[in-house]
Amino acid sequence: MVQTFQPRVSTEEELKELQLKGLQWTVNHVYSGSEFYRTRFDKVGIRPTNIRSLEDLDHLPFTTADDLREGYPFPLRSVPFEQIVRIHASSGTTGKRKVLCYTQKDIDDWADFFARCYEMAGLTKEDRVQVAVGYGVWTAGSGFQTGSERFGALTIPSGPGNLDLQCQLMEDLGATVLCVTASMGLLMAEEIDRRRLRGRIALKKIIFGAEPCSEVMRSRIEELSGAESLEIYGLTELYGPGTAMECTKHEGLHYWADYYILEIINPETLKPVSPGEEGEIVVTTLRKEASPLIRYRTRDLSCLIPKPCTCGSILPLHGRIFGRSDDMFIVRGVNIYPSHISEMLSTIHGIDSEYQIILDRREDGKDYMTIRIERTKDGDRQNDDSISKTIEERVRKELLVSGKVEVVDYGALPRTDRKTKRVFDNR
Repeated sequence: MVQTFQPRVSTEEELKELQLKGLQWTVNHVYSGSEFYRTRFDKVGIRPTNIRSLEDLDHLPFTTADDLREGYPFPLRSVPFEQIVRIHASSGTTGKRKVLCYTQKDIDDWADFFARCYEMAGLTKEDRVQVAVGYGVWTAGSGFQTGSERFGALTIPSGPGNLDLQCQLMEDLGATVLCVTASMGLLMAEEIDRRRLRGRIALKKIIFGAEPCSEVMRSRIEELSGAESLEIYGLTELYGPGTAMECTKHEGLHYWADYYILEIINPETLKPVSPGEEGEIVVTTLRKEASPLIRYRTRDLSCLIPKPCTCGSILPLHGRIFGRSDDMFIVRGVNIYPSHISEMLSTIHGIDSEYQIILDRREDGKDYMTIRIERTKDGDRQNDDSISKTIEERVRKELLVSGKVEVVDYGALPRTDRKTKRVFDNR
């Protein structure tokens, strides 16, 4: 019998029953085990017995990243320390790291549903998975590796960076799958093309995540590498990467509704948005023991896809990650998300996927925005002025603010094996 990591439910009704049981268990678990959650629930008059249906989720308070930082170093801890076997942490780029605890069951659950990711991506045990993401307290390397091993594929833990080593391992060890950030995916695809490796490697799929990726960037990765790309989602607070995965039908990302409940809300009103409408992802875990999440605001922007995937899976879909609700910046009174600019640029011919947004405040006290973009690899410099004027006009019409556009040579903007920084706010 072929092993499968798919959920043990076959209908939407069974899935909702599983979710209700998980929600009730989680609320009872945190009320008895977490001082933070018990205090928060008491403040709004919530008791575990109040949760009788999935609709009662609306009565539970939100949890935020600030709650995790303020509870440093062991926020949301809901089990005794003797049951905790591991910690992981966020990068800490906006202050104290968000540290999350794991029991052995948490680790096992994570491995199981990460193995499901590889299954969704169409892998078999004959595949060889090169894990070119960060290791250490960050969740990425550990998650990708443990999930691949649980799935049963040969795993190559190469870590990020070091393009010479990455290319050598890929060629010599016959890697068929490459796991990367989107930025590292572009870096590797360009290197594969530069070294003319396509006839000497067995690469079939690139699994990427950790940051938004435009359709232009994704197409560029596939064109240069010759591999199919699939998007993965996850965050440190919610186990780590692997909590949602695009299948080979490419109709959205299946999220693991048997492990957590996903809501999409308006980040300003905190009310649910309609299916298909963009909003902020909010998650509530159903099985997590050490650091459960109750209506955690991820700040990641996406949408629910209301129709089932043609692959036949019972697991629902959300859209790609457009950006983050806390990435918004204001120019002359206009609210702008980087994703708005990325989407607009993806429709312009003659430019490549890489861009930067530079914000300055000059002596006149006004804000100025410059968008720096790369022309295509074989692009003609004589078209730069026309491209700049086209984009500047689109910015005025669609974003209601003026901005200068600079077209630079292909490859002039920096590449990285981590996450690409797009916005440089010098104000």
